[in-house]
Amino acid sequence: MEEESNQTYITFGGHVELHKYRYLYFLVVFTIYILIICSNCTIVYLIWNHHDLHEPMYIFIAALLLNSVLLSTNIYPKLLIDFLSEKQMISYQACLVQYSLFYTFVDSEFLLLAAMAYDRYVSICKPLQYPTVMRGKMISIFLALSWLVPACHALVLAALSSKQKLCSSTLRVIFCNNSFFELFCVPSRAISTYGVFMFLNDVVVPVIFIVFTYSRILIICYHSSGEVRRKAAQTCVPHLLVLMNYYILITYDLITGRLKSDFPKIAHLIMTLQSVLYNPVFNPIIYGLKMKEIDKHLKKLFWQYKMN
Repeated sequence: MEEESNQTYITFGGHVELHKYRYLYFLVVFTIYILIICSNCTIVYLIWNHHDLHEPMYIFIAALLLNSVLLSTNIYPKLLIDFLSEKQMISYQACLVQYSLFYTFVDSEFLLLAAMAYDRYVSICKPLQYPTVMRGKMISIFLALSWLVPACHALVLAALSSKQKLCSSTLRVIFCNNSFFELFCVPSRAISTYGVFMFLNDVVVPVIFIVFTYSRILIICYHSSGEVRRKAAQTCVPHLLVLMNYYILITYDLITGRLKSDFPKIAHLIMTLQSVLYNPVFNPIIYGLKMKEIDKHLKKLFWQYKMN
């Protein structure tokens, strides 16, 4: 592996015909990144700026969209630099940081979605208890745990990984993810075991909880009026579809990172990009524009901009 001034460098080998399409890749990814930043930050600003949106549901939406911005910022700027560089490289330490932040924000997304599901569950299934349960202190606890728990897990995993000896300097991906473990000379049972624990704790358990709570909501709404059922379906079904699709993408990322398969390079690139593209792009639509109150303020904002 390459070393410069006692610094170990890792090469990204997952790019497809970069020398031929580097400027096209740069333009597309740059456009997507700007779209992610603008769309997510606009809705976060609306929620922060309007007092009628200072409710638990909207606060969790703002946190989710902010998490999407942080996730994208951890990946996209480095990608853009690599597209225009002769060598697509990253230092070992920087790779550990990117790897840790990537899984921190990915896992935080599932925990924030679980907090949102709990908020909807209490609101619909136990409306009389809602003002008592979903107080400001409870919201702060949910938000803190959603970021701190994955961050602590990722830091432990990074600390274990930093002690491993590397026998390879090339990753078959375009940013630091689970494929990082392929560089180790000897597979670590401790890292593998802790990684499984982290996946179960931060992803599988929240997904099961979300599916359970939305199922309860749908069952209760099924016995209500047709209008209530229609609104519940419009709210819950898109969220569940987005959740399950993202869960499949992250599971794919984790499995392929541990298994050295002969998956086609272009297909592997597309699936890897989906994990950092899907939710940051669609979250503002699913959790922002589809919400009536947010959409109302968004239209006012654009109307004021147009008038000026």
